[in-house]
Amino acid sequence: MNPEVLERLLTTAVIIGLGLLAYTLFNRLTLSRAESKVRQFESYLPGIPAIVYFTTPTCAPCRTVQRPVIRSIVARLGEWFQVIEVDASEHPKIARDWGVVSVPTTFVIDSRGKPRHVNHGVVNAQTLIKQLEIEDYTI
Repeated sequence: MNPEVLERLLTTAVIIGLGLLAYTLFNRLTLSRAESKVRQFESYLPGIPAIVYFTTPTCAPCRTVQRPVIRSIVARLGEWFQVIEVDASEHPKIARDWGVVSVPTTFVIDSRGKPRHVNHGVVNAQTLIKQLEIEDYTI
């Protein structure tokens, strides 16, 4: 193989690896920042898994894709989890404290109140249900 091509492939692999590492570290930092903030919501019910959903009124993907996905999960699962919706434009400090940099952003909180997953952008129903780890429900 041509040494120049090999060098480019290696450089590309290193850049991709560093990007994945940075993304993983960013998500871990975001989850650790959120851990102490779960109980700040008055509507939060301890002992029940939750989705904390950050949105804004002007977010088209939030209105047209993410909110309908969350509503469909609520319709299917109902009492197995709770949804806490936060308007990031009305509560910028809360969004900043949680490390939200774009909307939609969803956090999945386990039944012990520990943030387990963060999703930047739209996420599908199957992924959210899997992240909620609700064993009594079959997809």
